[in-house]
Amino acid sequence: MKSAILCSVLLAAVAVPAVAEPPKLKMTTEIPQSITTPDKVETSIGNLEFFDGVPSQQTVQTLYDNLDSMRGVQTFLAGYPAASAYALYEGPKAIGADRPNKIQIFKQMMDSKTLLLTGNTSTLYALTTLDLKTDGPTVIELPPGMLGMLDSAWFKFIGNFGAAGQDKGKGGKYLVLPPGYKGDVPDGYFVVKAPTYRNWVFLRGSIAKGMEAAVENIEKNLKVYPLAKAGNPPATEFINASGKVANFIPANDFTFFEQLNAVVQYEPIESLEPETRGLFASVGIIKDKPFEPDARMKKLLTEAVAIGNATARAITFYPRNPGNYIYGEDSGWLMGYADKNTTFTYDGAYDIDAATLFHYNAIGVTPAMALTRPGVGSDYGLLSTDSEKRALDGSKTYRLTLPPNVPVKDFWAVTIYDTQTRSQLQTDEQFPTLGSQTEGMQKNADGSYDIYFAPKPPKGKEGNWLQTIPGKSWLILLRMYGPEQAWIDKTWRPGEVELVE
Repeated sequence: MKSAILCSVLLAAVAVPAVAEPPKLKMTTEIPQSITTPDKVETSIGNLEFFDGVPSQQTVQTLYDNLDSMRGVQTFLAGYPAASAYALYEGPKAIGADRPNKIQIFKQMMDSKTLLLTGNTSTLYALTTLDLKTDGPTVIELPPGMLGMLDSAWFKFIGNFGAAGQDKGKGGKYLVLPPGYKGDVPDGYFVVKAPTYRNWVFLRGSIAKGMEAAVENIEKNLKVYPLAKAGNPPATEFINASGKVANFIPANDFTFFEQLNAVVQYEPIESLEPETRGLFASVGIIKDKPFEPDARMKKLLTEAVAIGNATARAITFYPRNPGNYIYGEDSGWLMGYADKNTTFTYDGAYDIDAATLFHYNAIGVTPAMALTRPGVGSDYGLLSTDSEKRALDGSKTYRLTLPPNVPVKDFWAVTIYDTQTRSQLQTDEQFPTLGSQTEGMQKNADGSYDIYFAPKPPKGKEGNWLQTIPGKSWLILLRMYGPEQAWIDKTWRPGEVELVE
């Protein structure tokens, strides 16, 4: 009995006490509001709804639509240079220039029938696109006295021809090697290594000894052929592009993405940096895969082109980069290369706005286009608004005054363009240009020039008049060939375009 009592006492001593009710959970640290998401957020893309930070299904759809649209706009802006280079390859096919050895030459200069970004009426152009995937290493036999450049399929600068090139203006044989070429390189060539298969050749012929002599120099001496056929090269053909209708401009509709995709599919993927490659992939443009957006994505990309095109036009007519303004932001005069920077790169960072303004309105990338030595090369001023920063109206009359002693060694020229196509304005004037080489131009008593823009010439000013079209806007480029110091240091400057009536 005593043992039983003792065991009972011991068991009582070690009995587990009743478990108390656990305390309620309580936040010990308050979460900063700055890192949380409200249940409802009003934004420019609509109302966004969440349950404790988790988006509703409708909000998810809204956000993905917005993300795809934004990436489409970014792809339009980033891909425009490549689409422009592609248009320079595809456009000439309409006039029979479908091979690298079929050179487009503008024997009577370029006129307004050619849709090409701000082409001029004063220069003898010779153009072609190499195809190193088809032809392999390619030879360009360059005549003396030429100027030009080689740009890649992404419209990046590769090298110069002529005075700024390896031949120093004396001419010679260039050998353009394809990406990753490992074969032998024969002696006797100026060697250029291309990062892409298709590369655009832009050449200008000197007309110092007259147009006929310049054309003869090109047609007799310019040759393009594969290195593999150097022993018996196929004949180089010359197609007179003057006065012929052809479109060298990228699309501003969904077709743009198809053009960009064609470039991505053809070129080595290594020629495109990973960030841009990823951007293109985000809208469905992927190397070695079909570009087949569904109905939703096609609708979003179609809208993205419209927004991207509108953005490029905002940048064109009212740029935010101070480096685009020649005389400060109170003036309408712009330069195509912001800060004379032909790489569009500042402190290692690529400025897509600076690149957009140039590529949306011009072609041909080379440091030689931003040369600032007095009396050498050429320089340009673009103007697309009047002195009050208003769009130029083709139904009204305007006047541009160039002060006395226009500082050029060679000549100056003002050409008028269509704001829609950024090509020469198509009017009754085949060559819509006035300049120091224009017969009938009148000087004012003080040596200055007044140039008028109107549907009809002001009385007595027929020789100083460029025709405009009611209902259309327009822009101009002032080209300075052999610009002198007064242009470079801005002690001489053109007037603004003033509304007369």
